[in-house]
Amino acid sequence: MADAAISTGAPTRPRYGSMSRDRRWALRWSYFFLILFAIFFLTPPIYMFITSLKTSAEISAEINPWWVFNPTLDNYIELLTQNIFLRFFLNSAIVSICVVTITMLISVVAAFALARMKFWGSATLATGVFLTYLIPETLLFIPLFKMFAWVNENLGIQLMNQWWTLIILYPTLTVPFCTWIMIGYFASIPKELDEAALIDGATWTQTLTKIFIPVALPGIIAATIFAFTVSWAQFLYPLAFTTSTSQLVLPVGIITTLIKGDVFNWGQIMTGALLGAAPPLIIYAFLMDYYIAGLTAGATKG
Repeated sequence: MADAAISTGAPTRPRYGSMSRDRRWALRWSYFFLILFAIFFLTPPIYMFITSLKTSAEISAEINPWWVFNPTLDNYIELLTQNIFLRFFLNSAIVSICVVTITMLISVVAAFALARMKFWGSATLATGVFLTYLIPETLLFIPLFKMFAWVNENLGIQLMNQWWTLIILYPTLTVPFCTWIMIGYFASIPKELDEAALIDGATWTQTLTKIFIPVALPGIIAATIFAFTVSWAQFLYPLAFTTSTSQLVLPVGIITTLIKGDVFNWGQIMTGALLGAAPPLIIYAFLMDYYIAGLTAGATKG
């Protein structure tokens, strides 16, 4: 019996050892690819930061580009003390906040209606909303440009070269995707909640504000972050619809004012890019868990 017990138990030991070895190899490969991923994506911002600490003479010199021999903060001081750069930053902040507000007011209500208030064609309309987001902006800005020209010619309303025009344009990019995220998140909420609320006499508006918005807060935060990122980093629309320096937002303002002909002020360009990337990075750093949770729910439900 003892021999039988030994013989039956013997095969299990290599199996557990094999599983342990497989786990170790999996962890090693995971760390390898994570390190490779970090190197690949962190190299550009690190190089930008190094360049921002250099003078123009050191940047153009034939020396090690990955080392700062005479570090200086002159690029940061010059940009932060220029009224025009602060104007770019202010324009971007106002546009982004307004776009996020408009986007969430539309997306939350639209997603709630499409996810919970079932009506004829709601599923098709929800799919159409997402397909609208897939249309590239490079195909949209020309028709929008012609529409604005028609409004100026026939109604006398000047929509071109106005920073507040971007508040009208950006929701065409943010509303479809944010609505799709919220549809998936609202669909993941148990139907018993809104059914119980309706039985208790709550209206659809009360059901949305009292039940769904608090429960779907991670999805709302994810959609908000997405809308802010798109509106803050958008380049094509402000490049096409704004020309005056005072009307530019940060991404276009940095390029148009710091590149003069064939002269590239690389130190200040890198500095401006880093300063412009700071707000989204700060938001992602504090709200990353909510962003991942919201995208995960929106991708698997609905």
